Amino acid sequence: MSQPVNPQFISDTVDALASDLVRFIQTLVQTPSLPNHEHAVQGLIAEELRRLGLDVDIVPSRFEELRRHPAFNDDGFDPEGRVNVVGRWRGAGQAGGHSLILNGHVDVVAPGDPALWSASPWSGTVRDGKLYGRGACDMKAGVATGIFALAALRRLGFQPAGDILMESVIGEESGGIGTLTTIIKGYTADACIVLEPTGLDLCPLQSGALTFRLTVPGKAAHAAMRQHGVSAIEKFALLHQALLQLEADRHAAYHTDLYDDPRYVAPISIGTIIGGEWHSTAPERVVAEGRLGVFPGETTAEARQALEEAIRRVAQADSWLCNHPPSVEWFEGQFEAGTTDLSHPFIHTLSAAHRAVLGSSPRVRGVPYGADLRLFTNHARIPAVLYGAGDVSLAHGVDESITLADVVTATKVVALMVARWCSDTGQQSAEEGMQDYDTALRRDDA
Repeated sequence: MSQPVNPQFISDTVDALASDLVRFIQTLVQTPSLPNHEHAVQGLIAEELRRLGLDVDIVPSRFEELRRHPAFNDDGFDPEGRVNVVGRWRGAGQAGGHSLILNGHVDVVAPGDPALWSASPWSGTVRDGKLYGRGACDMKAGVATGIFALAALRRLGFQPAGDILMESVIGEESGGIGTLTTIIKGYTADACIVLEPTGLDLCPLQSGALTFRLTVPGKAAHAAMRQHGVSAIEKFALLHQALLQLEADRHAAYHTDLYDDPRYVAPISIGTIIGGEWHSTAPERVVAEGRLGVFPGETTAEARQALEEAIRRVAQADSWLCNHPPSVEWFEGQFEAGTTDLSHPFIHTLSAAHRAVLGSSPRVRGVPYGADLRLFTNHARIPAVLYGAGDVSLAHGVDESITLADVVTATKVVALMVARWCSDTGQQSAEEGMQDYDTALRRDDA
C-alpha cells in the first residue's frame, strides 16, 4: 500500500515549482492558439508531458469519425488537421485506486482590436500579481494547473493506483470536438476535473447554449412610401420582445439555489443583426443570430421547442407574419446542459482537498455557460466538475488576466485531490471526504 501524500509536502512542492509554473503559462499565452492554429501550443504541452515521463498520445480530431455522434458540432474549421494531446500517468493497478481525467482546452477566441489592450494580447505580461494575455484565464492557466499538479506529485515520488490522464484539447470554444474526440477514442476514467476558471468554486452543473439564426421577412418599399412596404426590422422588434419575455417566463418557472443570479441561469441573447439593403428603403429581410440557454435537466429538443413556439405565437397574431412566417435555424454550437450528482464521492473528495488547502469548504454552484463538462456527463457517463482559478467574467475580454496566487492555490488543491482519489486508499479518502463535506454543509447551514 502506498503512503498518503502529506498536504504540507504538496503545498511546499508546488510553491517550489511556482516560478516554473508562471513561466510555462507565459509561454502558452505567448503562443497564439486561435482555431486552426493550435499546433504550436499543443507541441509545447506534449513536450512538457513527456518531460514529466508520461506516455503521450497525439490524437487528431477528424470530422468524418465524429460526424455521426449526436454531440458533434461542425465548427467550420479544419475537419482533420487539428490535434489533441493526452498524457497518461499509468497507475499500478492496485485495488482501491480510482482513475482521473484532468481536462483543459487551448483554443482561444480572437483578441479583437490590439490597440484596446494595455499590452499585446500575446504578451504574457505579469503585473501586480496578475498575468495578462488572451487565454491567460480561459484557460491556459487551467491547463498548466493540471500539468504542474502532476509535476509536484512526480517530484514527491507519488505512485498512483489508477491511471491519470492529462488532456489538452482543441475546439471547446466552438462546440467541443476535441473532448468529443477523446471520448470516442476511448479515453475514460472514473471522474474528471475540467480545469475551467471558476474562481475556485466547485461547479458540478452547467447550463447549455444553442446557437440559432432567426430570419424575418418584410416587404421592400421606398422609405417615403413606407406604408406600402413592411419593415422587417419592425417585425423583428416584435419577436425580440417575445424572446425577452420568454427568457423571463422560463426563469420564473425554474428554481435553484446553485446559481449566482436566478434570472440568468439560461439566458437568451441576440448577438448579431443584419437588416436592410439601403437607408432609404423599407427593409425586406432581417437575419438575427443569437444563443438560447438550456436549463440543467432540460433537453435541447425541449429548449428549441420553447423558442420556436414563442416565435410561432407572435407570427400567428401578426397580420403580416402569419402569412410570411419567420424561420428558425439551429447551427454551429449546440451545447447541452450537464450535471453531476452532488452526492458523488468524487465531489466530496475534491471538496475535502479544497478545504485542506484553503481552510474552508468551496462554494458549490452552477455556471450559466456551455462547457465540455456535458460531454463527460452525458456521453461518456463520467462524473465531472468544473474547478479552477480565474474569474470567467474576464475571459474573452480586453486585458484578460488571471491572479497567479490563485493559480498556485488551485494547483495545490488539484494535486492533493489526485493524490487522494488515485491512491490505493482512494475509497477511504472518498468516505472521509464525504464526512468532511457533510460536516461543512451542516456548519454552513448553521
